[in-house]
Amino acid sequence: MSSPIAPKKRNSTSFKWLILVGIAAIILFFLLREDSEQMMVWHTAELTEEFTEKKLGTIYSWEQYMRLEDRLFAELEQKVVAQTDTGKGFELNRYSEGSGTNPLSSVPNWNRSFELPADDPVGGLLLLHGMSDSPYSLRALGETFHKRGYWVIGIRLPGHGTAPSGLTDLSWKDMAGAVQLATDHIKAKTAGRPLHIIGYSTGAPLALDYTFDALKGKISPLPSSLILISPAIGIHPAAGLAGFKDQLSAFPGLDHLAWLSVQPEFDPYKYNSFATNAGNQVHLITRDVARRLTDWSRKNDPNKFPPVLTFQSAVDATVSVNAVLDQLLIPLNSENHELVLFDINRFAAKSALLVSDPGPLTTRLMAEKDLPFRLTLVTNKDPESLAVVAKSKPPFSSSHDAMSFLNHRWPEGVISLSHVALPFPPDDPLYGSKPPSEGSIAFLGQMAIKGERDLLRIPYDWLLRLRHNPFYDFLEQRAIEWVETTDDH
Repeated sequence: MSSPIAPKKRNSTSFKWLILVGIAAIILFFLLREDSEQMMVWHTAELTEEFTEKKLGTIYSWEQYMRLEDRLFAELEQKVVAQTDTGKGFELNRYSEGSGTNPLSSVPNWNRSFELPADDPVGGLLLLHGMSDSPYSLRALGETFHKRGYWVIGIRLPGHGTAPSGLTDLSWKDMAGAVQLATDHIKAKTAGRPLHIIGYSTGAPLALDYTFDALKGKISPLPSSLILISPAIGIHPAAGLAGFKDQLSAFPGLDHLAWLSVQPEFDPYKYNSFATNAGNQVHLITRDVARRLTDWSRKNDPNKFPPVLTFQSAVDATVSVNAVLDQLLIPLNSENHELVLFDINRFAAKSALLVSDPGPLTTRLMAEKDLPFRLTLVTNKDPESLAVVAKSKPPFSSSHDAMSFLNHRWPEGVISLSHVALPFPPDDPLYGSKPPSEGSIAFLGQMAIKGERDLLRIPYDWLLRLRHNPFYDFLEQRAIEWVETTDDH
């Protein structure tokens, strides 16, 4: 007679085989998706002068952080720029000396941390850019607030502004450590004046992480307000696999799995290649912030959280729009916050070519009476018009109580904003609507290029994505009002 436990053994063995087959299938899937772009020196260079959380014991001031950054960029020139060819075929390579996109020819180099001092500062402002970006992302807003008397720091977060290889071993806690150094410096320079933080994309959860630490009394000062632009509050669930894929890259022959995307590096202030670890770090910090928000909101008065102004496009291929609501503004549960939502071009939405219309979401939100925050929708005056209005409704209301006309219309050919468009004005010399009359850096903004596919090395989706905000003036003015209003309280 057979043993009664034999079937369980067979089931257990079968289950293990299923797991092994599943892992093999995943590995095969990633092998078949290997990028055709060759690994270059900027994908492999090890830059040892980068800041990490472990260096907080020896790098404990902003001045030391900047001296370390000086050494880092000297190392970049030695290990990457000096190893990159020049001349024909490298005219748009950001690491090729003398090329049209090499930021070393620009003064200032906006890949570097920047500080805009004020003689008698009315407050301090910290700018936190996104993953794979650089301080250039929030340069325009920083200069605006500096003119209004704020001491501004645009920090280069660790792993950024140098080479994409910097993202392969980055930890989000390295970035959080750098944020602490910058805020300590602003605190010393502004003598107790209000601190405000603007976080773009991954800079948003970093701003929230700092705020939770300040609320617990671990660090100071507590920000007077936060402004979040295209915030990475939630990302695609598949990002949870990034850590597993990154671990697989350690096996022989699977080193390419360390990259989600390998692209030519022609953008002087943003990496085009994206490391798998970078995706994993965004996943980890968003999970950590969600956990902390849930815990804090359960135990504390929601009105003690600093006022949060959030700018978000209704369509965003990088972050989750719903997460901004379900994992941030609704759990914060306070009337002190506001969401500014940029709708799609409703005139263009009449086209049958439109794949995904966020109309149901925007309609539901404007009619939802249980939202605890103010909601402002930037949209067409009506579906037959390109004129743009801002409709604003107060918390716990099902209808708007204010509508203002923007001095803008939807530009021809633009059907929506994008994740990367919001913080850049139309006259941005790199990403704007038209090339500047003067400039040493190649223009990468609105380009209408037609021809046969597979001819350009620039990915077609890169060309399709809008890279500036036609309604930037509105965003800037709302940001100014938000900061100055909270300063008065």
